[in-house]
This record gives sequence, C-alpha cells and structure tokens, in this order.
Amino acid sequence: MAITSANQLELLQTAEAVAREKMIDPSLVIEAMEESLARAAKSRYGAEMDIRVSIDCKTGRATFTRVRTVVEDEELENYQAELTVEQARQYLETPSVGDQFIEEIPPVDLGRIAAQSAKQVILQKVREAEREKQYEEFKDRAGTIINGQVKREEYGNVIVDVGRGEAVLRRNEKIARESYRPNDRIRCYIREVRRENRGPQIFLSRTDPQFMAELFKMEVPEIYEGIIEIKSVARDPGSRAKIAVLTHDNSIDPVGACVGMRGSRVQAVVNELQGEKIDIIPWNEDQPTFLVNALQPAEVSKVVLDEEAERIEVVVPSDQLSLAIGRRGQNVRLASQLTGLDIDIMTEAEESERRQKEFEERTQLFIDTLDLDEFFSQLLVSEGFSSLEEVAYVDIDELLQIEGVDEGTAEELQTRAREFLEEQARKALERAQELGVEDSLMDFDGLTPQMLEALAMDGVKTLEDFATCADWELAGGWTTVDGERVKDDGVLEPFDVSLEEAQHLVMTARVLLGWVDPEALEPQSEDEGEADVLDDDGDPQE
Repeated sequence: MAITSANQLELLQTAEAVAREKMIDPSLVIEAMEESLARAAKSRYGAEMDIRVSIDCKTGRATFTRVRTVVEDEELENYQAELTVEQARQYLETPSVGDQFIEEIPPVDLGRIAAQSAKQVILQKVREAEREKQYEEFKDRAGTIINGQVKREEYGNVIVDVGRGEAVLRRNEKIARESYRPNDRIRCYIREVRRENRGPQIFLSRTDPQFMAELFKMEVPEIYEGIIEIKSVARDPGSRAKIAVLTHDNSIDPVGACVGMRGSRVQAVVNELQGEKIDIIPWNEDQPTFLVNALQPAEVSKVVLDEEAERIEVVVPSDQLSLAIGRRGQNVRLASQLTGLDIDIMTEAEESERRQKEFEERTQLFIDTLDLDEFFSQLLVSEGFSSLEEVAYVDIDELLQIEGVDEGTAEELQTRAREFLEEQARKALERAQELGVEDSLMDFDGLTPQMLEALAMDGVKTLEDFATCADWELAGGWTTVDGERVKDDGVLEPFDVSLEEAQHLVMTARVLLGWVDPEALEPQSEDEGEADVLDDDGDPQE
C-alpha cells in the first residue's frame, strides 16, 4: 500500500474513527500512525537512518523526511544519521555542531509485513493512550464509591465493568455469603488505583471500613455537609460494625441524625451491607469515656487508662462480662479498633482479687523490711504507701497524719526504711564492682547502685557501653508486630525510669564522651522539630 493522494484522506478518517471509538485525542492516533510509517520506512531504507514522518491534519498528506545531525569528526559513528562539519558544507552554508540537515524522501510502498507491523504499532499506541486516559480518570477517585456491573468471576475474584475499564473485587474484599452473577449491579469502594505495565489496575472493596463511612456520607446530608464528622470506624464485615460520630453544633444529635426517622438512614446502609448490625457511638475526647460508649451495650464499672502503653483496663459486673466481650470477642475487638487501644476486660471479682493480692504483697514488704506487725503494715498500705522509698523520704507530716503515729514512731519508721535502703545500695554497689563495672560508669550522675547492678548484669559496664544504649532499651517500650503491640522490657524499667529520663541520661553520657555537641541537649523550638533519638545502627527510635 503506497501512501498516495488516493488514500491520504483515509488516514484522517481512520484516525478520527479510532479516536471516536476509544474516546481519545485524534492527535494521539495521528502520532501513532506517524511512528508506524517511520518504522516501516526504516525497514525499506535502512534501520540506521533517522527517518521521520509528518501527517498533515488537514489534508492527510504524509511527508517522509531523512534527518542527519552535524557532529564532531571524532564523534561520527552512524554514517546514515550523522555527518561531519566538512561534509555538511555541501548542504548547508555555515554548518555547526548540532545543526540538522533535513531532506524529503519518496514515500514507501508498504508490503504486507510492513503494513502489519505498522498496524501493530498503531494498536499499541492507541492502547497505551487508552490506558493513560483510564488511569487519569480513576486515580483521583480512590476513596470514593462507584457503581458497576458484574462481568464475570475468576477464581473467586469478581471482575466489574466500571464504564471506561474493568475493576477487580478480590475474594477477601467481598462480604461473606455474597455471590454475584453476570450483569448484576454492584456498589463498591475504590480502595486503590495503581499504574502497572498491563494497564491501570483498579481494586475495589466492600469490606473496607471506609466503605461504610462513605455510605453514611451518601445517606446523611449532615455528614456530607461537614456538620457531623465520622471520627473512626470498625467493622467485622457482614456481621457487626461500630462507627463514632461527632458534631460541633450543639443543636444536632449526631447519633440521631445518623439513625434517621424510624431508622431509615441507618437501615439503608444496613441493607447495602447485607444486614450488618451497626452501633452508632458518640465520640468523646476523653478516652475512658469514649471506651465506655464503644463497649455498649455492656455496662462498665471502672476504667483504668495506661497512656504510655496505650492499654486500658475495663472492669465490668460479672453478669456483663460475656456481653462486653461479645460472641468470639467481637464486641471488645471492635471497641479496640475504634479507640486504637488494647483493652483488658475483667470482672469486679477479678479486679478485687488482684487489688487484694497487691495489698498483701505490699503488707508483706513492710513486715519483712521494717520489722512491723501485720496490723501496722496494713495501716501503711491503706494510707497509700506502696514502697520503702515513700516511707523513707516522704515529709514526716504525712506519717503523722496516720492514726496512732506520733513523731517518735514516724522518725523510727523513716530510720528503719533508710537503713534498709542504704544496706541494699551497699550490697548492690559491691555486686556491681564484682561484675566489673568501671569507675567511669560508677561516677556517672543519675544512676543508683541498684541501676548499676542491673546494667552490669545486662553487660553494660563502661560509660561507652551505656552511651551506645537506646532509650527504649533502658526504659522499655512498645513495638507493633503484625498489628499487635508487643512489650519491650527495659533494663532500668523496674526503677521507674521514663523514656524521657533514659534519653537524657544517654545523651548526657554521649556529651561527656565527646560524641555529641552539648547544644544537641538544648530544647528545640516547635519550628525546628524534635531531635531524633538514634539506636545503635543510627536509625531513629520511637
């Protein structure tokens, strides 16, 4: 097929037809044709030639040109596409390096193989343009709901027609018990849009917690308008879900607005989620209060929050335990996801038993160390004393407030406590020396003899050893492993050393050794940000 005037207009008609069918820019089809014709011409004239084709968008005329670039003599490698300055003088008046000599060459007569090759190039270019347009259309729609039509099912995954392409609803993203047939209408959440070699991949979900949040946004105008805010969502897809809502408008009940008249709004969401039971909970900044709401319908007697460990203890009446935990732990699991806290649930009897055990342990501590009778030891514990340090160094007036304790008794209590602590410190110091702790660490301010003993038993015996420790290795911390928070025990954790105190001790040791500039210990402004604490490998630690 030769590119002659007889079929010049055919090129434009073909380009327009393809562009219209694929809904892409006609110029992209023209560009694909130009590249395919140039490739065909190279197979006719020589692959090393730089041949370019230009198609006039008005007339359809294809112009074939050969381009040669002027290069330095020593850089001349391709004689078909390059020429030296001297060679260029016969074509150009004043040639210089980088100039191009362009000459028109006769159109090629496309043979069967060349024509087939040209067709493949055009199809490939059109396919790439189509994929790019599809990606551009969907990339900003991630996180929204889309309606589609089921095309087929492959290995448990549902292929959904979403208009300009296909999307995938994976087996693990479907709600249990759901089944689809071809041509069924389906509503999904666009979880992710990825650009891949085989084209843009659109991944859908019906189990994502945000799917339920988006459904509420569609059903509740106050959420769509921003009057009500969805703070967190937790789901056990197809079974039960909890959603926490908040409003700053005191005239609106956020829970009532989400439920709707006679439950019409929440029922619409429930129907879409195959009967999934939904608990709508008022969000509260106070985490214990929020947790009490999240554990509904169970009643809670008491809540104890450990902010550092992000754990919370919940005490419930014995008859509420099974309700608080839920079937197969569902209720407490959803409450944990909703609040972002690890929850320990115990009955009032279990909590009472634990408190009694702690009371007995502290009583026995004072009996053994202060040589007191059981009654007096119990009296100290009842007044809130839990350690020898509190008895030894508390203001004497606090001891005098205990019924039956006079000044002489108070002084005797403090003397016994201090003597016992001093004896323990002496033994710990001797033990640390036996283990090989060097003077550089012994003289370091901030470490007690018991701390030195604990460090020595962990292999930390010099100031250099101590300076290489990370703060969490000393104070302990929490690490998230497979979605669960795991406790990391610290060497100095039994001595109630906080993470900030451990960080300060380590940084001070590094300054003394000259490893760190003293200015690094000065607090930074908010604009400068907080300094990272590095571990042994130089990586930042939480």
